[in-house]
Amino acid sequence: MTDILTRLAKELSIRQAQVDSAVKLIDEGNTIPFIARYRKEVTGGLDDQVLRELYDRLMYLRNLESRREEVRRLIESQEKLTAEINESLNKADSLQEIEDIYRPFKPKRRTRASIAREKGLEPLAVIIYAQKLTKGDVLLIASDFIDPEKGVETAEEALAGAMDIIAETISDNAQYRRAIRELTFKEGVLITAAKKEEDSPYRMYYDFKEPVQKILPHRVLAINRGEKEEFLSVKLEAPEIRIIDWLKSRTLSKTGSIFRDPIEKAIEDAYRRLIAPSIENEIRGGLTEAASEQAIKVFSENLRNLLLQPPVKGRVVLGLDPAYRTGCKLAVVTETGSVLHTGVIYPTPPQNKTAEATAALKALIAKYRVDIIAIGNGTASRETEIFAAGVIRTLDRKVRYMVVSEAGASVYSASKLGAEEFPEFDVSLRSAVSIARRLQDPLAELVKIDPKAIGVGQYQHDMNQKRLGEALSGVVESCVNNVGVDLNTASPSLLSYVAGINSTVAGNIVEYREVSGGFKARKELLKVKKLGDKTFQQCAGFLRIPGTENILDNTSVHPESYEACKALLKLTGHTLEEISKKRLDNLRTEVEKLGIEKVAAEIGVGVPTLQDMISELLKPGRDPRDELPPPLLSEDVMDIADLKPDMILDGTVRNVVDFGAFVDIGVHQDGLVHISELSDRFVKNAMDAVAVGDIVKVRVLDVDAKRKRISLSMKGMK
Repeated sequence: MTDILTRLAKELSIRQAQVDSAVKLIDEGNTIPFIARYRKEVTGGLDDQVLRELYDRLMYLRNLESRREEVRRLIESQEKLTAEINESLNKADSLQEIEDIYRPFKPKRRTRASIAREKGLEPLAVIIYAQKLTKGDVLLIASDFIDPEKGVETAEEALAGAMDIIAETISDNAQYRRAIRELTFKEGVLITAAKKEEDSPYRMYYDFKEPVQKILPHRVLAINRGEKEEFLSVKLEAPEIRIIDWLKSRTLSKTGSIFRDPIEKAIEDAYRRLIAPSIENEIRGGLTEAASEQAIKVFSENLRNLLLQPPVKGRVVLGLDPAYRTGCKLAVVTETGSVLHTGVIYPTPPQNKTAEATAALKALIAKYRVDIIAIGNGTASRETEIFAAGVIRTLDRKVRYMVVSEAGASVYSASKLGAEEFPEFDVSLRSAVSIARRLQDPLAELVKIDPKAIGVGQYQHDMNQKRLGEALSGVVESCVNNVGVDLNTASPSLLSYVAGINSTVAGNIVEYREVSGGFKARKELLKVKKLGDKTFQQCAGFLRIPGTENILDNTSVHPESYEACKALLKLTGHTLEEISKKRLDNLRTEVEKLGIEKVAAEIGVGVPTLQDMISELLKPGRDPRDELPPPLLSEDVMDIADLKPDMILDGTVRNVVDFGAFVDIGVHQDGLVHISELSDRFVKNAMDAVAVGDIVKVRVLDVDAKRKRISLSMKGMK
């Protein structure tokens, strides 16, 4: 365990004491959000992302140790564990190395070598591989092992079987495999070619080659998909002659053995038949794993930025779920997301009931004083946007609209959760409600949807779904706890992402508030079924109760620090009542005058907790999303045909990928800012320049209306 902790500190470049403390807290059952927010003194201020990285790596290293001991036990049970093998296992630094060591002892399906052993040819293989004889006839020696009863009819058959055993022995050598893997990765080339003549998204890979160690992650995933869809053939070209010569230099005796020729042939067979295909699979698997991790990282960061988009507060929103034949479903929701009205209008083909739809929309806007129209970006979105913009131009009051991503809305609408939330609505009307609420509070609405269905990643369906799901759930959990949750209005989905709360407890919380008429204080949580002291400790600080008698229940101050908070206020001459009246403007200055370390010691908390406490008391119930620029709303509509090179436009970043960013400029087709056009300076990682949700200025470089491709640049834009 000590070795693991030491390794973690080195790999993550953090102090040993921080690792020791963080791992202890994790092992005690504390959640990552709780540790990051309320145990800063203990961990030395490790943030959420570092803690998650530490947790993932801790689990990997513990699995590594577990597998190391399991392999040691398995080899020992065969009575083949030598001091050398034991030392190799101790030094193995990865699961791959441990599997290489175990390979010769691993039960195999019947191979050519195992069949040869069944025929009694292993002693001959031992004689040949020892290479001690410098005189004699190879076939004559092999003839001693002819045994028709075992299926060995000739000396040639005996020699061939022995060579199969030698080939497998060479292939199973862990040191050889490690060296060949490293050389293949260093000097190998990935080559792809067209398998079909037809055009496809993989055309650029129809005649493509790139060094293995230089190929970019998104290309690996694209090639894998092209191969899977049978558009591409893929092979890894290794420096075969060099590898075989290297194997010969390590294997062949320099004494001039009579077995040189058979062993040379066994070496070539070992590499071409056994080692090369296996190493190719391992390297391509490694490339895919690395590319998937990068894609998961991109998806996670995009998801984080999407979930933390600023909410549109205090606005009545009309959600439109566009369609052709079945009409546009609509839903009007209040400032707090309650549904006021649902219905259907038919402004799009084939009905084209534009006049009726216009009258209905204007009536709803007037009746419910709608401020914003949220339009889903799916089928018929363009026509619906044109229609809505036309209606807005005729209104006396200011109404704006925004095209909202409806990725996953249909998944939510048809889900058990959607049915439970709106049993009286059909699937399409639920979708309209979801679209409206996405604009009002992206986080609260998007947590109801499987993160993989939200659509801000790349090749997400081609990677390890369990690993992707874990990573994305971690992001959602981090965002939810960063923002905080209204205990009396949050959906079960939102509550289930709060630290320490699972779906069962979330359901029990909702059940309790429905029966009791809502929570009046955080301490009431302890009355909820299956919510004990440990869960309360983990979740309480992330749950808010607006309008509560105790103002601290609507802050991120943890109940365990309430007494310290009151002591702070008393020390600085303030009261709890002043918090709600925002009369604590000088609190930080007052504490600094007294000495922050002295104050922290006097009230019994650490300096980080005191600093967080002060920030929260100055802005109780603060929503960190409010500090971000508001979403870009539109009043009129543009078309891709309106675009001309050198036009300067405002846009919203919708997705960031390895090769650039896709930006919504209001023409119903996102434009691509290639990574080389993201900035005047060199950009290695697109995420260093932009994030999902950023409002950016872009210049149009090129427009291909027929192929619906827009090239944009951010160079020279401020």
